[in-house]
Amino acid sequence: MACATPPEDSSTIPPPGLGPNDDDVRLGSSPEQAEPPHADADPSSARLFRVDPQLKAGLYIVSTPIGNLRDITLRALDVLASADAVWAEDTRVTAKLLAAYGVSARLRPYNDHSGAEARPVILADLEAGARVALVSDAGTPLVSDPGFKLVREAVARGINVVAIPGASAALTALAVAGLPTDRFLFAGFPPPKSSARQRFLSELKAVQGTLVFFEGPSRLAQSLADMVATLGPRDAVVGRELTKLFEELRRGSLSDLAAHYAQAGPPKGEIVVLVGPPQPSQPGDGAALDEAILAADRGRPLKEVAAEIAGRLGFKRREVYERALELRADETQDPDDV
Repeated sequence: MACATPPEDSSTIPPPGLGPNDDDVRLGSSPEQAEPPHADADPSSARLFRVDPQLKAGLYIVSTPIGNLRDITLRALDVLASADAVWAEDTRVTAKLLAAYGVSARLRPYNDHSGAEARPVILADLEAGARVALVSDAGTPLVSDPGFKLVREAVARGINVVAIPGASAALTALAVAGLPTDRFLFAGFPPPKSSARQRFLSELKAVQGTLVFFEGPSRLAQSLADMVATLGPRDAVVGRELTKLFEELRRGSLSDLAAHYAQAGPPKGEIVVLVGPPQPSQPGDGAALDEAILAADRGRPLKEVAAEIAGRLGFKRREVYERALELRADETQDPDDV
């Protein structure tokens, strides 16, 4: 990934707690470290950013590229070059980004493993007037990445928190999917086990908007199959390796996508799954409604069954409930009375 410049403010003395230690990674811009943002990038790209000695104290939530290093913003480069410390989900990943743009920064790890220990240090530095940047491996921090607890505690202490917007895999996929964008819900990663995943999905099936998920390659096929079973027939898109060389968008029905990945096997790369809103009921949907009602577990309360089918097929709950009463009445009627 990529960032900013040589330490023009190298004479600045870091606030307490930010001095060199075993967790610090100080980056130079040697050719062997650098990963060029693009094959045709010229050396002047190192001048895209500026070190700002007047950068205000506070916690900066900095978005970074999700694949293509040239998607970094100029403002992000400025902040990363000017911050007293950059706390990163994986310092090795962020080091490549910084080196690509010749940025020298003090890197320290902030992730699920180190967060509890690192937070008090970061908060103490912030209260002492430090300028601190938080980055994830790719995209916007806190979105299925570490940082929520840190931001929550910083806000509670009255610390200045500033967003430096940029790339987001969820919004990138939504923009090109061709699914409704007026209302959408980002739901993160579904649970890894099928039973928990189906319960998770059942809570989302009534949402009248596009659903956006992250998913791992090895679980994609089964996750799509659970979506078919729980959410019913819907349009969907699977985005892979967005902004990268082998970017792919596969569109179709949920069932078609589930069948494709079940046969093709796990794809490579980072994956975003988008599922369209429930399809509105059509005049010809009566047979599907009756089939769903008759197939439902008789041991479940009828109101619960009606709510589940309504969310899955796009009917009104009262409409499903009344039709279920009619079907059950027909089943219990004595044939001799007809």
